[in-house]
Amino acid sequence: MRRRTFLTGTAASAALLAGCNSGTETETPTDGGGTEPTATSTATATPSDAPYSVEMAPVGEVEFESVPETWVANNGSWADMGIALGQEPPKGVWLTSRYHTQYYDEIDGLSVDKDDMTSMSNDGVSKELFYQFDADVHVIDPTFLKNRFGSWNRADVDEIESNVGPFFGNSIFSRSYGWHDSYQYYDLYGAFEKLSQVFQQRERYEAFVSLHEEFRANLDPHVPAASEAPSAAVVWGSGDQPDTFYPYVQSEGTSFKHLRDLNVQDALAASDVKDFHSSRGAIDYETLLDVDPEMLLVRGQEAKSAAQFEDTVVSFMQDHEVASDLTAVQNGDVYRAGPLYQGPITNFVVTERTASELYGVSESLYDRERVADIVAGDI
Repeated sequence: MRRRTFLTGTAASAALLAGCNSGTETETPTDGGGTEPTATSTATATPSDAPYSVEMAPVGEVEFESVPETWVANNGSWADMGIALGQEPPKGVWLTSRYHTQYYDEIDGLSVDKDDMTSMSNDGVSKELFYQFDADVHVIDPTFLKNRFGSWNRADVDEIESNVGPFFGNSIFSRSYGWHDSYQYYDLYGAFEKLSQVFQQRERYEAFVSLHEEFRANLDPHVPAASEAPSAAVVWGSGDQPDTFYPYVQSEGTSFKHLRDLNVQDALAASDVKDFHSSRGAIDYETLLDVDPEMLLVRGQEAKSAAQFEDTVVSFMQDHEVASDLTAVQNGDVYRAGPLYQGPITNFVVTERTASELYGVSESLYDRERVADIVAGDI
């Protein structure tokens, strides 16, 4: 049965294509930082077999005739939220390689199989693929789709909305896209609450809120004050022997939540190095040596274990003529940076891992059994 959905209101329609033009939205960006979760429910309080609506920028208010069963996700952030809410994995994400389901290996009784999951991004995004998915909801920011892939326009979005299912999402992972300045951002748990309304899983969401509060209470005694915390450069460097890097200046996006919660200071922010999102430029070891961060956090390495990372990337840097002069290399402070995309479960895993590496935390900071129980519905 087709689950027909709607966008209602002229503001919602205009929001679909809010790109680099400003002034078309009435909502303003939130701080998106560590004051999470604070969002209040906007879903219509109706039984799961009756129509209900959920509102989110930039799509506005979306009406659902019944709870979606099949879905696709913008990225691993949203995919992880869906898993946390007890849903089947999405049919597709932008890049399956960046949805790091190996994190679930940390939690007994929780696993996700990506074998049948499709990467939507392949030299663009095919509109025909959305027809093949035939999903009940597309948890994708349509403004991201339009601005990142010039082949998409308002008519394409409307066509998929009308013939397949609605778009419902927000590009929460980064605060560096100029086209996002005109509409509201959400922090991780603000976005998570919105998705819980879509899937009518308020109890699972609230259980994760409580677990997150416990996690922060366990973490906070280990976190130094900002004046005493280490500075780190976050860069993207792929392969076993990276020699050029894309720099990432830390922002309020969810991809940096684990570093914000650990008070890690940004070594690149005080330098002349431009953020990758604004410059699309790469830097080399000579530039990194000019900055010479206390710690070097390398993205693009999440498929490797800690041992594999040490045996390849770190070993290469130790033998490199310039990289070997970096303070971080000499002190053994080169680590995997964590993923671009974090949901509530992956954030637990990555934050605990980083706390162990940076601050020597050896204790478990979150209840793994409780995570598995919530996902299974044992709330």
